[in-house]
Amino acid sequence: MIRSEAEKRIQKLRSEIARLRNAYHIENAPGVTDDVYDALTRELKGLLKEYPELEDKNSPENRVAGKPLDKFVKVKHSSRMLSLNDAFSYEELYEWEKRIGRLLPSNTKLEYFCEVKFDGLAVSLIYEDGKFIRGATRGDGFVGEDVTQNLKTINSIPLAINMERGEVEVRGEVLMSKKTLILLNKKNEKEGKTLFANTRNAAAGSVRQLDPNLAAERKLDFYAYDLLGLASQDHSELHQELKTFGFNVDKHQAVCKNLEEVIVFIKKFEKIRSNFPYGTDGMVISVNSLEQQKVLGVVGKAPRYMVAFKYPAEKATTTVRDVLINVGRTGVLTPLAIFEPTLVAGSMVGKATLHNMDQIERLDLRVGDTVVIEKAGDVIPKVVEVLTRMRTGKEKKVKMPSTCPVCDGKVERKISATSDSSVAYFCTNSKCSAKNERYLEHFVSVFEIYELGPKILRRFKDEGLITDAADIFTLTKEDIAVLERFGEKSAENIVAEIKNKRKISLSKFLWALGILHVGEETARDLAQNFGTLDKLVHSVEKNISEIDSIENIGPAVLKSLHDFFTDKSNLNFIEKLKKNGVVVEKMEKIKAGKFTGFQFVLTGTLSTMSREIAKERILALGGKVAGSVSQNTSYVVAGEEAGSKLTTAQKLGVKVLSEQEFQNMLK
Repeated sequence: MIRSEAEKRIQKLRSEIARLRNAYHIENAPGVTDDVYDALTRELKGLLKEYPELEDKNSPENRVAGKPLDKFVKVKHSSRMLSLNDAFSYEELYEWEKRIGRLLPSNTKLEYFCEVKFDGLAVSLIYEDGKFIRGATRGDGFVGEDVTQNLKTINSIPLAINMERGEVEVRGEVLMSKKTLILLNKKNEKEGKTLFANTRNAAAGSVRQLDPNLAAERKLDFYAYDLLGLASQDHSELHQELKTFGFNVDKHQAVCKNLEEVIVFIKKFEKIRSNFPYGTDGMVISVNSLEQQKVLGVVGKAPRYMVAFKYPAEKATTTVRDVLINVGRTGVLTPLAIFEPTLVAGSMVGKATLHNMDQIERLDLRVGDTVVIEKAGDVIPKVVEVLTRMRTGKEKKVKMPSTCPVCDGKVERKISATSDSSVAYFCTNSKCSAKNERYLEHFVSVFEIYELGPKILRRFKDEGLITDAADIFTLTKEDIAVLERFGEKSAENIVAEIKNKRKISLSKFLWALGILHVGEETARDLAQNFGTLDKLVHSVEKNISEIDSIENIGPAVLKSLHDFFTDKSNLNFIEKLKKNGVVVEKMEKIKAGKFTGFQFVLTGTLSTMSREIAKERILALGGKVAGSVSQNTSYVVAGEEAGSKLTTAQKLGVKVLSEQEFQNMLK
């Protein structure tokens, strides 16, 4: 990015960050998640690092928090309540250590104190001669709001501590548990009140209002993290002193001898973070020695001796470089967004499907837009929002082409199978190379012939070894071994894999055929109702109403089935598959079982079985398996490193099963 473009982008970022800060800190009504805010500020910092001459000390990124509200008495802090710089990777942690190491005498040994970074409202508590006399919000870091009466309603804030003389200041976070937030939002929904976006804003909104009785009703908690006014050697000693005084200090803390131990601690907490009762997005790492902290000091709004390690963001922001059009196995044209690569949930993301034009229109997405992306199901990148306020006027609208971008075939608009109002675009050319390639990839994937990846399939087709999917089952070791970069062993492996995958269930066979609108679930419904391919084909030809009576099968699927099974070329292809050794196994109708009427969602890694096996076990007992959590979900089975599905389940109050509990249900 050239300087002039960077300057304009910086201005846009500063303007949006200032607006979001006001919404977050003053109005307690965030318009975006913390992940999105962090992503925007991270981009701004990156640009300012590249163009330091554009730095402005009065800009929003250099403020600690929002200004105090006028309705509370102002309180000047004895020392500035600072913010923290962030680290988003282990590499950034090592860079931070190098920076502080250069400011300390050579060969200085560093020890670190790690603690949970709570997502709450930072407050300061003043104790005089052992009695709690005043509590204030952080405000702008210099001046906060006197919220003493509201803080006195929090049971975990001692009104007196064991100290006869002198003054001390305790700093920490006012919190609301995830469980309490769910109950509060349910109550607000019934009463027609505004729902809180997250636990932080619920806690802040409860403390920063004028009625102490309302604050008392909210069941708030307080966790302390710093103590000023007492002599001590280490930060860890201050935490121990806070415990002695009767304050909550989170048990997930540790003194680490080096960054390697810090990283082990970070990873350990990450495994349980989703089940943590309070909102948190990372760990605070501090130089443990208070003497070393004094030497390192403060720069700008943040101390040099502390850093906040942020866990991989569930959401991030980036800009749309381009929108390409992909052609799928059924000929459907799918727009693909190409991004400025960015880090989301621990990996770099540079593209994401936009599904269809309806999605683009709903988002009002244009090339050049700043967008919010997340990983759906912790895996698949997804555009969830367009930040229209970041537009410059140079963004370009996305248009679907009138001809196929691969073969120049005619493009037609057709009504979607799932919605009468949704329109999909299709390449009508049956010989389109892109369609044929995607179909081959789909076919071997369903048959689970893992040795045949896209590149190998393309090579076999280019060499004339296969013309369609049925030819795969005629391949011999001699056919493959003569090809360049293929040896005897690899040829043997491929042929053996193909031979072992000739038998397939009717459900998977129907899915593998690539019939328009017939995906995995629809294929399973058809297979369970008809049992054999012959019965299904007969019904298509003679009694289509029999298919129409199946739940979740509509007119679009009926038409696709009719078009496919009355096409002679498709029937010939099926016969060719059978001739080449493919055996379609009869599917027994699943009887009602103990899971009938229950819908499951699987997340995380199961130690005793694969998720595919778990899915089959559920289906065999009459249950259903969904890909996402909703109000209709009966159970979420959570394995190791469960992601956002677990979080959603907790928010919705869906029953979560451990792997052992799930195993017990299967018995």
